[in-house]
Amino acid sequence: MATWTEYLTTDAPASRRQARLGQAWRQWLALKRNPLAVAGLVIVVALLLIAAFAPLIATADPLAQNLDKRLLPPSGTNYFGTDSLGRDIFSRIVHGARVTLFIVLLVVVTVGPLGLMIGAASGYLGGWVDRTLMRITDVFLAFPRLVLALAFVAALGPGLENAVIAIAFTAWPPYARVARAETLVIRNADYIASVRLQGASPWRIVLRHIVPMCLPSLIVRTTLDMAGIILTAAGLGFLGLGAQPPMPEWGAMISAGREQIFDQWWVATFPGLAICIVALGFNLLGDGLRDVMDSK
Repeated sequence: MATWTEYLTTDAPASRRQARLGQAWRQWLALKRNPLAVAGLVIVVALLLIAAFAPLIATADPLAQNLDKRLLPPSGTNYFGTDSLGRDIFSRIVHGARVTLFIVLLVVVTVGPLGLMIGAASGYLGGWVDRTLMRITDVFLAFPRLVLALAFVAALGPGLENAVIAIAFTAWPPYARVARAETLVIRNADYIASVRLQGASPWRIVLRHIVPMCLPSLIVRTTLDMAGIILTAAGLGFLGLGAQPPMPEWGAMISAGREQIFDQWWVATFPGLAICIVALGFNLLGDGLRDVMDSK
């Protein structure tokens, strides 16, 4: 056992930082050994770079119409061809990456903290609070996400902002369930009992000691859920309830090209491939993070 002199002279915060850095480095090495996770990471990083440098990567104005070049097949000038209004599909897909990232990041920033707080409070407080919050969660989980999002968008009206709100309202229940399950295990730990005996309030225990312990599982859940968010946003765009024309959104681009799917296949095929590749990338990365960060 360390003496008081040794305890006082030990740089505890520095030791904790070194331990966290060492754990993060080990997790990164473990992630690198998973080729599928690395492939997912490459896809996600590529999406971020394309969205960041979209004006430099795009070969044309994504909104510029040229009826003389409508429905041209893929070529050296128009890599993915043109749509029914003569717009360059490659440039619209590149700029559409920004729209997709905007939706994903805004939804995650909203539903992550909301689901975490609801689940942690429900699991720690228990009793009527737990029963009430979980029954509300069950009501949301009883409906398919896209159907519930359609109901919210129908009430709010079509548009990108309303689509983000609708997806956020329907995406938080799984996060709450994960946080509650983690909290039910953590609240019986010895260090939580020790903090409780020191007079800490329930909310202080939840915010300072339980929420940080739930973050690894929530990060994994968030990464896996991004593919579902992308597909839901694309579904709303396909139905005309998400991003509105002429905004280059992948789901709306597929909807615009469905009438030419047999004759001009490239109009709907390339936006669909973009959705498929990005969703696959997030799923692969999420599976890798789950293996690395979730000890169970």
